[in-house]
This record gives sequence, C-alpha cells and structure tokens, in this order.
Amino acid sequence: MSLWVNSLFVDHALLRIPWRNWGVVESGALYRSNHPLPWQLAEGTKRHGLQSVINLRGRRDSCGSDALGRERAAALGLVHADQPFESRGAPHKDRILRLMELYRTLPRPILIHCKSGADRTGLAAGIWHLMQGRPAAEAAGELSLRHGHVAAARTGILDAFFEAYAKAEARGVPFETWLTEEYDEAALRAAFRPQPLASWITDRVLRRE
Repeated sequence: MSLWVNSLFVDHALLRIPWRNWGVVESGALYRSNHPLPWQLAEGTKRHGLQSVINLRGRRDSCGSDALGRERAAALGLVHADQPFESRGAPHKDRILRLMELYRTLPRPILIHCKSGADRTGLAAGIWHLMQGRPAAEAAGELSLRHGHVAAARTGILDAFFEAYAKAEARGVPFETWLTEEYDEAALRAAFRPQPLASWITDRVLRRE
C-alpha cells in the first residue's frame, strides 16, 4: 500500500484536507494543528516561519502520514521531535517533563500536532501556557469543542489534569513544583468518570486515537 493511500484512507487524512484545525497558541512561538499533510506543513512554514515540529502521536512506522510528514519536515529543514501522549489516559509525568524540555530547547516557532489536533494537542498547548506562568483556566481553554475536544468523553481526563492543578494553583504552588512533587497519575485515573455516550462518540464515531 502506498504511503499516500495509507495516509488518506487508513489514517483519515482525507478528512484533514478541508478541516485544518489550525490554531495560534502564541504568535511567533507555538502553533497547533491536526497531523499536517506535506503541503500543509510547507504552507505553515512559509507563512509562520516554523523551525520545529513536535509529533504528539510518536513514531509510527506503518503510518503513511507519519512517513510523509517526516520526509517533508526534513526537506524543509525543520527539526522533528517525537513526544507521544495518550488522549484517554492520565498524562504521564515523565512525558510532560520531556515536552517541557523540548519547548525550552527546540528552535521556534514550533508546530505541535497529534492526529486530529483536538486532545493531545490541546493538552500540550495548555502545558505551554502553564510554563509561561499563565493560569490553569487559560491552559484548559486549549481543550475546546472548537478544536473538536469532548470533555464529557474519556478524553475529558485531560481537562481533569488542569482542574487538578488549579487546586494547587489556588494554594500558590507553581506548575512545575506541583507536577514533580504532588501530581498523582493513579489518583487522577481513579477519580475521573467519563460519560458512556460521549465516549462512544469519540471512540467509535470520531475514531480518535
């Protein structure tokens, strides 16, 4: 199967041609989108001067979109980094810390993307805001229905992550201190209760990763 056939029909990139799901997290520094097709990546680079790409899906050897994106990033001279996250699980502390290190060290502007640009990308965009000292409510705003995020589904555990930090924020605890010293992944998983219908829609209808 060709890379293009796999990308367009197996990885659903055909839907991402009309639905770009582009967003500006911070102008000149960080942008967000769903998994860009090669010409979309080139267009974003030309328009916004992109220097780096962070793939929140991680490396996928059997995915045509992954191979095509890496090839075009290399041709454009972009730094390409992988930092996979889950859309339905409590964010892993070590992965968040590595993402923060990438934010600090990669040349900017940076483009972050997952498959649909709704859940993992919203999480990563929110973490950027927290690193800049912005409030948890602003960070959580990156997980929005406008970008296709459904808070009532299993993907809502990402909203719960920001809500958990908001309680520490109210006590004056900086985000990175809370993350390294207080954040409890297991407790977040145990406490979160998604709505079955919303989860069925995201998992079976929207087919989110």
